[in-house]
Amino acid sequence: MTERNDSHQGNARHTGTGRDNAAWQAARAWQARARRARPSASMSGPRLFFTWLMFGVLMLVGTVLGLFFLLVGWLMLPLVRHRMKKQAEAFRARHAQNIGGSDAPRHDATRSSRQQVLEGDYEVRDEPTRQARNRDGFH
Repeated sequence: MTERNDSHQGNARHTGTGRDNAAWQAARAWQARARRARPSASMSGPRLFFTWLMFGVLMLVGTVLGLFFLLVGWLMLPLVRHRMKKQAEAFRARHAQNIGGSDAPRHDATRSSRQQVLEGDYEVRDEPTRQARNRDGFH
C-alpha cells in the first residue's frame, strides 16, 4: 500500500501537479514577500489619526482645486466662443467668392497660384518619350 502512494507522488512530481514544481515555489515566494511587506497589525493611534487627517486634507485640497478650475472654465466659455466666432468670420471672408464681374477673374488667378499639390508631383510626358519607353520595354 505504501508503494502505491509513493508511486502516485512520484508521478505527481513528474507531471507537474505536485506542490514542489516551479509555480508553487513562485507562489510561496510571493506570499512570503507579501507577508513581509504588510504593515504591522498594531498601528499606533496617533499615526493612524494623522494618516487619515492627511488623506482628508488632500481630498479637500483636490476638491477645491477641481471646483476652481471648473469655475474658470465656465467663465472662459464666452471668451472662447467670441474668439471662435471671430476666426470663423475671418475664414469666411478669406474664402468668400465675389459675385461681381470684374473681380472674379483676378480672384481665380490668385487662387490658382496658391494651390499646392499635397500628394506629390507628376509629369506629363510628350509622345516621343512615351514611344521611346515602350520601345525599350518599359510600360
